[in-house]
Amino acid sequence: MCLHPRSVDPVPEETTRVARAAFPKGTVYMTMKDALGGVFEDEDFAHLFPRRGQPAMAPWRLALVTIMQFAEGLSARQAADAVRGRIDCKYALSLELDDPGFDASVLSEFRTRLLEGGSERLLFDHMLDRFREMGLVKAGGRQRTDSTRILAVVKGLNRLELVGETMRHALDVLATVAPEWLQERVHEEWPQRYVRKLDDGKLPKSKEARQEEAEKIGADGHALLGELLSEVSPAWLRQIPAVETLRRVWLQNFFYDRDGEVCWRTSEEGIPRSTDYINSPLDPDCRYARKFTTSWVGYRVHITETCEEGLPNIITDVQTAPAPVADGDATPLIHEALKEKDLLPETQFVDTGYLDAELLAESKKNYGVDLFGPTRPDYKWQAREKTGFEAAAFTIDWDNEVATCPEQKASISWTPAIDKQHNKVMKIKFSGKDCMPCPSREKCIRSVKEYKRRTVTVRRPREHHEALQRARERERTVEFKAEYTKRAGIEGTVSRAVRTCGVRRSRYVGLDKTHLHHLLSATSLSFLRVGEWLMGVPKAKTRRSPFARLVAQPAAA
Repeated sequence: MCLHPRSVDPVPEETTRVARAAFPKGTVYMTMKDALGGVFEDEDFAHLFPRRGQPAMAPWRLALVTIMQFAEGLSARQAADAVRGRIDCKYALSLELDDPGFDASVLSEFRTRLLEGGSERLLFDHMLDRFREMGLVKAGGRQRTDSTRILAVVKGLNRLELVGETMRHALDVLATVAPEWLQERVHEEWPQRYVRKLDDGKLPKSKEARQEEAEKIGADGHALLGELLSEVSPAWLRQIPAVETLRRVWLQNFFYDRDGEVCWRTSEEGIPRSTDYINSPLDPDCRYARKFTTSWVGYRVHITETCEEGLPNIITDVQTAPAPVADGDATPLIHEALKEKDLLPETQFVDTGYLDAELLAESKKNYGVDLFGPTRPDYKWQAREKTGFEAAAFTIDWDNEVATCPEQKASISWTPAIDKQHNKVMKIKFSGKDCMPCPSREKCIRSVKEYKRRTVTVRRPREHHEALQRARERERTVEFKAEYTKRAGIEGTVSRAVRTCGVRRSRYVGLDKTHLHHLLSATSLSFLRVGEWLMGVPKAKTRRSPFARLVAQPAAA
């Protein structure tokens, strides 16, 4: 397919007449067409198409149809049918009423071009630029961020199922691309073991029998990898993704004992952490994660949007990561992406997962962003039970590297360390000669047998500690609680993205395609919101149950 860029066609007169008759007040698509014209131009996609070949369908139309598709959670076939049968879609695309439409496969080809051309953010960024031109989004101001879990399209597998399915997948792929090579190397027991999908219900139940079955599979995979890595085998076979996945899965689940036998890994030999562990041969990028009582295999998406009074809430950034990646790891990525677009906010409302002492300080210093949210509380018993002297009750003199307790005793030790969460901290110790006779000892030391002196742990360096203290002081104010209510609106955005755009479950396999799914969904959601705002549709309010409304009313006299 080649591209010969053309200007956006005007809406045909007959299409306009019928659309206005059918929808006197217009629809979101019609309103956005009137406000933005064609939204996109063919020139925006020229770098994705070759100069020669069969003429392609106008990419500005494909981009707009893609937004419509994700705005309504449609399949490619349903989106193509909507273009053929709906008047408002024909109006938005400047098509005649009798236009036959297009084959659904061109939408998949269009998404593939975006990925292969490194332009997965093209639609999202272009739409954001248009909204900036309209004055709906700008640098500074307020934005808010939250994340939600994304289920992969593949099934979650236990370890025994994983190694069996990985072996079966590798054999299926090799049987397709190199049938003659594989035919000569198939072991006698492989057909019985790998022709059908492994079902955990039919696998051995006891721990010993399952380990024996796993080691049989491990020996089979080792034999196959040995053939693939031999010098007599074609080198291109080792470049097949399924073969590389087989190699990685075997490294994660098996090891060699002293006799050179393939053995099943247990926790004693070490199993990779969840951020590195492959959970499916069909989607090597998805990972297992658990949050409170919810566990899933897949990804996590971080959504950032504006929250200005009187304006539509527009999504300014989307980050997709493997499921176990913590929210705090996404904070600098979000800021860097917003900096590139010159859309950094002055205040960013987040929950506790997105901030800590380091992020509070570095976000303000490097990006000028005030992370506004509740901090992690001091977990020591003195602060938790509010019956002792918490760390905040001690006066810290960073210049002289000394701390003073509430009884005006000075510390004797000032030692840098790393805590269990891998944070940089300063351990400040006091003298046992001061602590043991102290009248307030019970407020610092609970067990005299184990602890004869008080140790205070604070974050370092100084800037991080002070940023955390300022955030905790602000958190205690009434103004903080009133201001922080603005963050709750991001929950509605996540809810609508799940219900309208279907982001809870990924449509595609792999991190890159899943990220494209999220970018297109975010573009569609902002498109809908701006259209509704132009039509005067009020923002939805938080739904409350009848009982919640009842108890919120003042009691009758």
